[in-house]
Amino acid sequence: MEAIRFGLVGVGSMNLTHAQTLVQSVPQARLCAAATRSKAHAAQLHELPGCDTVRIFETPQAMYESGAIDAVLIASPHRLHVQQAVEAFHAGIHVLLEKPTGVTTQEVRFLNAEADASGCAFGVMFNVRTHPAYQEMRRIVASGELGEIRRTSLVVTDWFRAQSYFDSGAWRATWKNDGGGVLLNQAPHNLDLWQWICGMPVRVRAFCGLGRWHNIEVEDDVTAYVQYANGATGTFIASTGEVPGTNRFEIALDGGQLLYEHGHLTLTRTEMPISQFTRTYPSGYGKPAVVTTDITPDAPYPMHAGVIRAFADHILTGSPMVADGREGLNSLMLSNAMLLSSWTDKTIELPFDDALFSRLLEERAAKSPDKVAKPVQMDLSRSF
Repeated sequence: MEAIRFGLVGVGSMNLTHAQTLVQSVPQARLCAAATRSKAHAAQLHELPGCDTVRIFETPQAMYESGAIDAVLIASPHRLHVQQAVEAFHAGIHVLLEKPTGVTTQEVRFLNAEADASGCAFGVMFNVRTHPAYQEMRRIVASGELGEIRRTSLVVTDWFRAQSYFDSGAWRATWKNDGGGVLLNQAPHNLDLWQWICGMPVRVRAFCGLGRWHNIEVEDDVTAYVQYANGATGTFIASTGEVPGTNRFEIALDGGQLLYEHGHLTLTRTEMPISQFTRTYPSGYGKPAVVTTDITPDAPYPMHAGVIRAFADHILTGSPMVADGREGLNSLMLSNAMLLSSWTDKTIELPFDDALFSRLLEERAAKSPDKVAKPVQMDLSRSF
């Protein structure tokens, strides 16, 4: 196989971007097909350079059964992800799935089992993992050179969205069709980075504001507290209602601090581990001397192209993907736990009762009002 024949499920704003990436930036791939019932979306796809010969199918299943593709990139409404991915696996098609991999941990455990049984490649579009600064943070934490984590803090309140964004699709910002708000739509990237670099916590307490800043029924403002197995604590704050907002990731460790903000990664090292200084310093008010260095990597950020190229290479050669699809369970577990904590007003131990979360979500989905979409021209330059 010289090149992977890709198909798209969904030809909305995100997959139009992926189509351009496939054609322009992934030499190991060819975009051959797409599944959409929208003639307008199909026309938009055919207008893109290099996409005029892409075959259009009315359903994903028809495209899977056509023999026209080897792999599919799914970027449809969240509630459809698991069904469409499982159908692809049953047809022997490799799957690269947009985040989130599903809406509930219960259905994603099922999806992961189906991926295992299929023998097909399964990737998830966690493109922010290709960011050189976050890769360096992960390397340093994993190396142990700064000792154990003491505290983590991730603030991502620069996900601002106007009301028109939520009104642009009938599926957006509803329990019935979207399955959640900022935790499921914008913040999966951040939740994934948090656990990818710092590991999973063991308990979660969260406060989720439902429609606090917008006329929506789902969460658009979240503050969460977590505890790790070693006793370290962490905070996570996300919002789509703040301007200018903050994007700050701080990790305090026994040997210093990592901080990424405003495009710069800084490393602060202490002259000795804090735990050692605390035990041995004899004069009360002192603290260990520190040296702070800007360690921002001078390297490109390949984003979606990096994920798709690695996925294609994995199929062709077995090389590692940027993110195995099964890892999508972790960030979803965090977002589900935050909602469950807010709904029940309790601290949630991980792993939690998957069936309970699914039941409470469906109770809310049953009450979701029908929406009429008000399409707008999306500015994708403002998307992660």
